[in-house]
Amino acid sequence: MSATANAQTIPVPAKKKPYPQYLGGIAASIAACTTHPLDLTKVRLQASGDTGMIQSLKKTVRTAGKPHGCLLQPVANRPTGVRGLFDGVSATLFRQMTYSMCRFWAYDESKKLLKAGNNSSPWKLALAGSMAGSIAGVVGNPGEILMVRMQGDFAKPPEKRLNYKHCFDGLFRMIREEGWSSLSRGVYPNVIRSVLMNASQLASYDYFKNMLLKTQYFKDNIFCHFTASLFAGTVATTVCSPADVLKSRVMNASGPGSSSTLAVLRNSFKNEGPMFMFKGWIPAWTRLQPTTILIFLTLEQLKNLTDVVRNYRGTQ
Repeated sequence: MSATANAQTIPVPAKKKPYPQYLGGIAASIAACTTHPLDLTKVRLQASGDTGMIQSLKKTVRTAGKPHGCLLQPVANRPTGVRGLFDGVSATLFRQMTYSMCRFWAYDESKKLLKAGNNSSPWKLALAGSMAGSIAGVVGNPGEILMVRMQGDFAKPPEKRLNYKHCFDGLFRMIREEGWSSLSRGVYPNVIRSVLMNASQLASYDYFKNMLLKTQYFKDNIFCHFTASLFAGTVATTVCSPADVLKSRVMNASGPGSSSTLAVLRNSFKNEGPMFMFKGWIPAWTRLQPTTILIFLTLEQLKNLTDVVRNYRGTQ
């Protein structure tokens, strides 16, 4: 009788509400803006003939401020210099609020579908990440194209530049000048890259975080989040490099017959050899590593802030 009474007094923990899905998009946008110059350098190394990271950075600063560097001033008066390191930042934000927000939502939903928690085996987490990547790769493809084009525009000769003013101008011009099908340009390598990225980055972060928490040296704090994201960024860079290079080259191409993934692959192998797949690995790692760290650190802090707000409202 007393056992029954005691059992009835044990409070059943309330099921924790899921976090808002837009947190992932906000965290990714903050990280992307911070590391945009490195991302810009990586894309231009992959899509152009620049031979080194420093050379590409110097070229970017030297050619900055041309057509879409400033919308209102005439070309002669547009500012140059380090401002050019943020060329195409509007497309970066557009991409993050479509692709990244979708991938974090899809990853959580995929884990629910697979009944996978953070303590699950790596293959199950990787499968959830792959499912999320396949969805987000399609949803985020237009933003990906715009980001690659706007970042790579000033690496081209002036007569070949697209000169998009901002992401929405680029989106409308793509539809008007190239048709709706242009929004799916490079979707296959982009989906492959997205699958690889999410299977390696999101899954490895959860895996490493769980492994670190099992040791006596880590607690669920910012130091643990930093270390887990450091490992996740290195894994993701290495896994994604081939698809990332191919995606950049296909999306940056223009003209009839230039969007064939196989044609780009054949030409790159013929002209540069198989190591072209890892061209730009160092700037990619330099860009992705702080991005990965910033995304997860920001996301964890946004989750903590959400918990604080919810607890405060619960006391009212």
